[in-house]
Amino acid sequence: MRRPCPPLVPSNAEVFGLNRDRRRRALAAVDLRDLSWRRRAVPALLAIAAVCLADLATGEERYLAPLMTVVPSVAALTMSAVGVLGVCTVGLVALLGLNQYDNVTAVHDQRFLVGSMVTYAVLTLFSAYVAEVRMRRAAAFAAVSSVAEAAQRALLHQPEPEVGPLRLAVRYASAADEARIGGDLFSVLDTPGATRVLVGDVRGKGLGAVRTASVVLGAFREAAYDEPELGGVARRIEASVLRNVPEGEFTTALFAEVCEPGAIELLQYGHVPPLRVAPDGTVTVLEAPDPWVPLGLGRLAIGRPSGWTEPFEPGDVLVLCTDGVVEARRPGGEFYPLERRAGPLVAGRGGSVAELEEAVAGLYADLLAHTGGELGDDALLLLVSRR
Repeated sequence: MRRPCPPLVPSNAEVFGLNRDRRRRALAAVDLRDLSWRRRAVPALLAIAAVCLADLATGEERYLAPLMTVVPSVAALTMSAVGVLGVCTVGLVALLGLNQYDNVTAVHDQRFLVGSMVTYAVLTLFSAYVAEVRMRRAAAFAAVSSVAEAAQRALLHQPEPEVGPLRLAVRYASAADEARIGGDLFSVLDTPGATRVLVGDVRGKGLGAVRTASVVLGAFREAAYDEPELGGVARRIEASVLRNVPEGEFTTALFAEVCEPGAIELLQYGHVPPLRVAPDGTVTVLEAPDPWVPLGLGRLAIGRPSGWTEPFEPGDVLVLCTDGVVEARRPGGEFYPLERRAGPLVAGRGGSVAELEEAVAGLYADLLAHTGGELGDDALLLLVSRR
């Protein structure tokens, strides 16, 4: 038996959606291993062609063949060590041909000719070494990135599409291409007393944010099963944060508990207010009657936060997110209008897991379209409906 909810209070108002194209571009900028060797050789080959054309266009009176020394440097930016040696061999053949064309093989030109050839050979060998170092560092970067992403996936525990009486669909994207680690967090647990949901946003990014997120999620997964009241769950997490997280760090959080019948209890700790989308497309912002400070800053406030209850009927869709969604900007500076866009994209799509997944995919795609495909902060979208 699920405990009854408190009386309704009037309101005052890919599972991880990682941007794969953005990640691919970031990795390609480091080592370009996702491109064929032919495409990676294009810049160096174009440099060879440009030097040849320039020398031929100026005639025998101008000796521009030494400009071929730019080829090893260009090749080192995109190719492996072996590729650099191969392309530079083509450049060497072109250089010898230009020497013949410009008639600089005579005895009185030998010193100049030998100097340019030696310079080209030294630059080729040095560029091959630079390319090898770059490729090794890129491989280390890829390994660290993969471990970081795996750690975050293990931390967040991707929920099943159906948990208790709820259907779920989620999209998560980290703005940090290099680390792929963000501070947004979520968890949905079906406990003996109620199905409980947590969405949070840790201040900062990187390993420090992941550490704080692990403290919050670990405390939630313990307290959600032990505490009979949602407020008790939040207080347990607050105490754990104060003990285990450096002073001054904080986490905004929104707690939700699905109660019977047709209602949901909410508790807000400085987090973005959720939206309720009715089947007819009506969007309601569920503002907290008594907003509270984020987790970790409870010592600065007097009293205790109080939860409130909202209607949550079958067919309704609850849109939970982090500030990376509502603060996402288009290139011109306009914030993403989640309240306006959620209605047409989400309404009437809570009847099945497939429909809910389609809704979150559409909403996430609309968010990326608004920002031009780039996110300035971590972003989490979690859609919830009743079965």
